[in-house]
Amino acid sequence: MTFDIDMIKKVYERYPERIAAARQIVGKPLTLSEKILYTHLWEGNATQAYERGNSYVDFAPDRVAMQDATAQMALLQFMQAGKTKVAVPSTAHADHLIQAKVGADKDLQEGINKNSEVFNFLSSVCDKYGIGFWKPGAGIIHQVVLENYAFPGGMMIGTDSHTVNAGGLGMVAIGVGGADAVDVMAGMAWELKMPKLIGVKLTGKMNGWTSAKDVILKVAGILTVKGGTGCIVEYFGEGAESLSATGKGTICNMGAEIGATTSTFGYDDSMRRYLAATGRQDVVDAADKIAEHLTGDAEVYANPEQYFDQLIEINLSELTPHLNGPFTPDLATPVAEFKAKAEANGWPLEVEWALIGSCTNSSYEDLSRAASIVEDAVSKGVKPKAILGINPGSEQVKFTAERDGFLDSFRKFENARIFTNACGPCIGQWDREGAEKGEKNSIIHSFNRNFAKRADGNPNTHAFVASPEMVAAVAISGRLDFNPITDTLTNEAGEQVKLNEPKGFELPSKGFAVDDNGYQAPSEDGSSVVVNVSPTSDRLQLLEEFPAWDGKNITGAKVLIKAFGKCTTDHISMAGPWLKYRGHLDNISNNMLIGAVNAYNMETNHVKNELTGEYGEVPAVQRSYKAAGVPTIVVGDQNYGEGSSREHAAMEPRHLGVKAVLVKSFARIHETNLKKQGMLGITFANEADYDKILEDDTVNFLDLDQFAPGKQLTLEFVHKDGTKDIIMANHTYNDQQIDWFKAGSALNLIKQQEK
Repeated sequence: MTFDIDMIKKVYERYPERIAAARQIVGKPLTLSEKILYTHLWEGNATQAYERGNSYVDFAPDRVAMQDATAQMALLQFMQAGKTKVAVPSTAHADHLIQAKVGADKDLQEGINKNSEVFNFLSSVCDKYGIGFWKPGAGIIHQVVLENYAFPGGMMIGTDSHTVNAGGLGMVAIGVGGADAVDVMAGMAWELKMPKLIGVKLTGKMNGWTSAKDVILKVAGILTVKGGTGCIVEYFGEGAESLSATGKGTICNMGAEIGATTSTFGYDDSMRRYLAATGRQDVVDAADKIAEHLTGDAEVYANPEQYFDQLIEINLSELTPHLNGPFTPDLATPVAEFKAKAEANGWPLEVEWALIGSCTNSSYEDLSRAASIVEDAVSKGVKPKAILGINPGSEQVKFTAERDGFLDSFRKFENARIFTNACGPCIGQWDREGAEKGEKNSIIHSFNRNFAKRADGNPNTHAFVASPEMVAAVAISGRLDFNPITDTLTNEAGEQVKLNEPKGFELPSKGFAVDDNGYQAPSEDGSSVVVNVSPTSDRLQLLEEFPAWDGKNITGAKVLIKAFGKCTTDHISMAGPWLKYRGHLDNISNNMLIGAVNAYNMETNHVKNELTGEYGEVPAVQRSYKAAGVPTIVVGDQNYGEGSSREHAAMEPRHLGVKAVLVKSFARIHETNLKKQGMLGITFANEADYDKILEDDTVNFLDLDQFAPGKQLTLEFVHKDGTKDIIMANHTYNDQQIDWFKAGSALNLIKQQEK
């Protein structure tokens, strides 16, 4: 079945008129990204051309998606908005709270047992407000969205940074915080700064061991983790058309790792094939009527340097497999160069675990290609040296892969483990035996992120990112420096054998199949549905309004922490075991900034309490300041808030009384989340001023009472010896965002406007 086909047809019906209006206003040929953006303007037909990287624009997304870890807070906020039903098609997916340990059946049941309160809450709140609910075991949100909801030319937002995966079917799909989702579900406009555009021209065609994953691993190496910030990455060229839809999804998925707003591809035959195979021929029929509008104009792709802000060209015929990492997804190394680089850096080469899955690489095609490597090794008498773990992307993928024998292929490795159709180790939901010892080791996986402690909680686990077929090859060899293109393995007979190149299937020849896809449709009328949240629960907590700004300058503030180096949302609000508190703001606030490195002592979770002179854990010290009525600020480095969309990283400091976050630069989603929650997110006008801020400074804002768009803020840092430094700070707040700040949060403003 096709979900929301009437909505899709309405979107397509308006395309010709809106694109004609946009083309007239802009006065030049349009990229695909521009076409989707201009056809989704809140105002309707374009009346002005928006400046990339500067203009704030109101959009009307077609749908919203949420995963269970973020849906709790998003829906707790939505419950405060005074609405009876969501205004656009919306779904919630139970995929983050299931821990990988033993295997699919036991792990799934254990996950349901442990999280029943949360799953029951999500089920009931979805039922009440007209939201589709995908139950535990149904699959990973982004794979399920690609299979059921993504459509060429559409716009969606999702409360997960890897919402961008839907670009594989030609959408502009953007990761956001829950407050943004609330705006759209409440029927309001969604605001975004008009993105800049990066064009990636793909020529040639992949061969051998190279896969779509290697495209984005290469791009990550070029652009780094912040090179795509504020940009949409648009892929085009003959090489782009040669990729499968799920391969395109993989590339778009990891666009989150370069900070991109989203990534996308033009509508082509691979999308037609995938839509038809997943039961959506009616979407193909509708899209084909406006196919010319669902890709960039020919002139754009013929002369891309004239239409994109930055251009990258990659020849797929020359691209080779990559391993990225450790500890950051943009440290890109071609497999052929890995051994020398690993030895120079002292990276452990032996691998105990190899993991395939996550929202990035868990499609039918991914599993089939990896399975072909396993089958080849078995046929040649080679046993694996590492444990191979598999997380299928959805129940439909798992059911079909089981039917077609691919899961049996993996089981031919005695120590292989088939985990639940869920995020598992990728989001830190992995009970890895021995991880608590903190031993230095390496793992390889087909996930997207590899920050320290992310997968297994061990800060000494060196995680490397590769394609599923490379993960399988490394699992067999047991070594990261194994190059399947050139190296041989010793089989049980003592013979030297070489692995064949991977072979796979873009789509199942017998079609996809599933007994129960795990979908729960909401009630037509949810008015009688009761959503219960126990006041004594340690998992769920109804929200209270954040206080409004008093209109005065913040004075007498203390520096809670000056974060040194990389400070991602994993550092600010860890996942893993903390996921269980995602619906309880006070409890999860006990992980606030516990992973950030304190620049004053280079330790984590150890900061000075200026009220007592003693050192303590970050949340405890901040609670002490809040109880005493002392305002605080957090100081940070470059790309602060990189990583997940988790708004908890903004809500926790807001809840605990932090007033402002002053950094060298922000990751896009986190900056927006701070604004939405009524926080001050500001940047150094002179980055060198970061070094002037001392541990025992007192901070005074001198002109916050004159807060206005485009006007710098002046901060006075009073040192213990009585000397002072005046530091200027920039901000990107517009009038509406300043109103959020004044009201105490965007949600507060919504409620005020509803009265």
